[in-house]
Amino acid sequence: MSSPIDTSWTRRALFGLVAVIAFPARSEGFDHTHEAWTRLLSKHVVLLANGNASKVDYAGMASDRTALNDYLASLSSLSTPLFARLDTRRQLAFLINAYNAFTIQLILTQYPRLASIKDLGSLWQSPWKKRFFSLLGNETSLDDIENGMLRAPGSFDDPRIHFAINCASIGCPALRPEAYVAQQLDAQLDAQAAKFLADRSRNRWNPERQRLEVSMLFDWFGDDFRRGFRGISSPGTLFARHADALADASADRERIRTLRVELGFLPYDWSLNDVRT
Repeated sequence: MSSPIDTSWTRRALFGLVAVIAFPARSEGFDHTHEAWTRLLSKHVVLLANGNASKVDYAGMASDRTALNDYLASLSSLSTPLFARLDTRRQLAFLINAYNAFTIQLILTQYPRLASIKDLGSLWQSPWKKRFFSLLGNETSLDDIENGMLRAPGSFDDPRIHFAINCASIGCPALRPEAYVAQQLDAQLDAQAAKFLADRSRNRWNPERQRLEVSMLFDWFGDDFRRGFRGISSPGTLFARHADALADASADRERIRTLRVELGFLPYDWSLNDVRT
C-alpha cells in the first residue's frame, strides 16, 4: 500500500490498448462473478470481531495453490480492449479482486518465512512496486493497480476502495470472504466501510483523551475523501455518518456527528494477517 499516484502504468496501459485495439478481444468468457475467487475466500478467510476484521489462512491458500493460480491466470487473460468495454462497476470489481488475489500470491512466495508484507521489500524497492504479474497486457505491480488505476483521478474517484483492498496486514480493513461483483458492489463497499469503522482496534473514541482515534488510512489518503463522493467531503463527514459505531456515549456520538472533536491517528500494524498468529 503506497500513497503517491504513479500514472506511468496508466500511460503504458493506454499504449497497450492502441497496440492491440485492431485485434479481436480474447477472453469473452471471463467469469465476472469471480466465483473461483469466492470459493477460495470463503474457505480461507476467517472473520473476527463480529465480522469487522479478518485473518487469512495462508497455509490453506497454499494448499489450494492450483485453484489460486487458475484464478490469477484468468485475471491475466482479460484483454485490454475487453476491459475498456466493461461498465465502471465491473472494472472496479475486477481491479479490487485482482489487487487482493495478487497480494496473496505475493505473500505465498515467501510464506511462512515472513512476519510482514514489508519483509518482501528491500532498501531499493517496496513490495508494492514489484512488477511480478501480468494484467491487461502489462507487467504490473500492486502499486500500479492501486495508484495507477483505482486512485487515478477521474477513473473511479471512490474512496471506499480503501476499505476493500487488503494489504495482508493486521492494520488493513478486513479481507472480505467473497469476491466483489458488479451487481452487489455498492452494497459490498458500503458494508466494508461500516465494518472498518466499527472495528474498535482501528477506529474508536478515546474517552480518557477525549478525542477520536482513527486509522492512519485517513491520514495517508485523506484527499481521496475530499473529492465529494456522495456527500463525503472529508474523512470527518464519514466519521459523522458512523458515529454510532465509533463511540458508546450519546454525548460523544453527538460531538463526532457535529465534527467537534480532536482527531488522532493510531499506529498502523503491519504484522501479517495470518490466522496462525
